[in-house]
Amino acid sequence: MSEKKIRVLVGGVFDILHVGHIHFLNQAKQLGDELIVIVAHDETVLKKKGRPPINSMHERAKLLRALRMVDEVVIGEPAEISFELIKRINPDVIALGPDQNFDMLRLKEDLKKHGIHAEVVRIPHLYKKDIAKTSKIIQRIVEIFCE
Repeated sequence: MSEKKIRVLVGGVFDILHVGHIHFLNQAKQLGDELIVIVAHDETVLKKKGRPPINSMHERAKLLRALRMVDEVVIGEPAEISFELIKRINPDVIALGPDQNFDMLRLKEDLKKHGIHAEVVRIPHLYKKDIAKTSKIIQRIVEIFCE
């Protein structure tokens, strides 16, 4: 009889991969056996960030699939959270990034309402926010090349 693998789920934009993403994904992978990543749909990025992503959802998914700590990548629905998608993935743990603005208590309640009984954890920052934040990287590129 095989032992059940612990499935960890993370989600995010992952537009310009940087050390903060790598830290987050490594920490999340350590929480279980399988790491599944939901990449934000391009429409979701536009809605949440007020700008289109630099890289398309397909390009971002391809980059994430190339990382050894990632076992599977799914492109999200064009909405905030697809509880149906989460239900299909059936995670044991949902890991939130340090800068993902979720009220953990409310998220746990919403998950429970949808019949999802995953543990929810937040991964802490390891790097300075200016180094590990896509918007700050974009700002630095603009400052360097557009002056």
